[in-house]
Amino acid sequence: MHRLLTTLRRGFKERIGWKRLGIAASLVIIFFAITTMVRTLRGVDTGVILTALTEIPPANIALAALCVIGAFCTLTFYDFFALRTIGKKHVPYHIAALSSFTSYTIGHNIGATVFTGGAIRFRIYSDYGLSAVDVAKICFLSGLTFWLGNLFVLGFGMAWHPSAASTMDLLPPAMNRLIALGCLAGIAAYFVWLVTGKKRRELGQNGWKVVLPSARLTLLQVLIGVVDLGFCALAMYLLMPAQPGIDFISLAVVFILATLLGFASHAPGSIGVFDAAMLVALPEFGREQLLATLVVFRILYFLIPFAISISIMGTREIWLSVVLPWQERRRLSSACTASAAARRPVQKRQAQG
Repeated sequence: MHRLLTTLRRGFKERIGWKRLGIAASLVIIFFAITTMVRTLRGVDTGVILTALTEIPPANIALAALCVIGAFCTLTFYDFFALRTIGKKHVPYHIAALSSFTSYTIGHNIGATVFTGGAIRFRIYSDYGLSAVDVAKICFLSGLTFWLGNLFVLGFGMAWHPSAASTMDLLPPAMNRLIALGCLAGIAAYFVWLVTGKKRRELGQNGWKVVLPSARLTLLQVLIGVVDLGFCALAMYLLMPAQPGIDFISLAVVFILATLLGFASHAPGSIGVFDAAMLVALPEFGREQLLATLVVFRILYFLIPFAISISIMGTREIWLSVVLPWQERRRLSSACTASAAARRPVQKRQAQG
């Protein structure tokens, strides 16, 4: 049996591999999302959507915008926490905030976040002497923060309201509650594993090793992820139609499941996947009203931050590649002129002598 499993594992790695499996899973998710969107949007009245947009209270849109700001402010601590964990304390907070904000918004909107986000992080952190291995560790720890927060909120929400996920995963509430308890048990086991170690736990081998945060710091890590997700879910909750009504915990469960499907698809901005999941999971709401909510949320959470990030990175690149070299050339030119002016009296006295 052991030999058979070893052969199957070797054959899987050689013929398929995790990378190809991930691409196939992403394509399957996108395919089902597109077909679901087409089927769901059949017969939707555009005029009703425009009317629904005007019916969202401006005060709720303003509060949702504040929640989005709060979410992105919390997001900046993903990288800051990771930098302190790997011992790169010379990188200031504003650089960590810049890297975290731009890598997430640009990477998530373009797609293939692992590669695009990592490239942006390396472009920023390389100026502070960080290597590609350091950036990989930051990406890993930031991802760990994201997943710990997701599993905690999802586990808590599904344990409380297991039926909230039934429309999406088609499982009975009892099974969803077991999954939720499994998520919480997994987090508890992770904490026990951290506490029982004689020294800080490590992951990786050879040239790539990352020291994990202590149990006390992991609590802070979970809190960062929970606050980030809480702000995002609250923004969506504020934009939801008033009728028929939904409680915050149920919406948070649906929102997180839709978000995770969007991440798994690697589609740019989770477009189509996130929206289809929300439409399927919340059939009690009118399609036009829910689409209006999704449009406003996308503008607040995706489009505006993406435009800001592109502007920031574009300005930064112009500054680094054009302005700074020009200032350096001007400084050198001024120094040379001053040096030549200082040499003239000496040369004149030498000529007279």
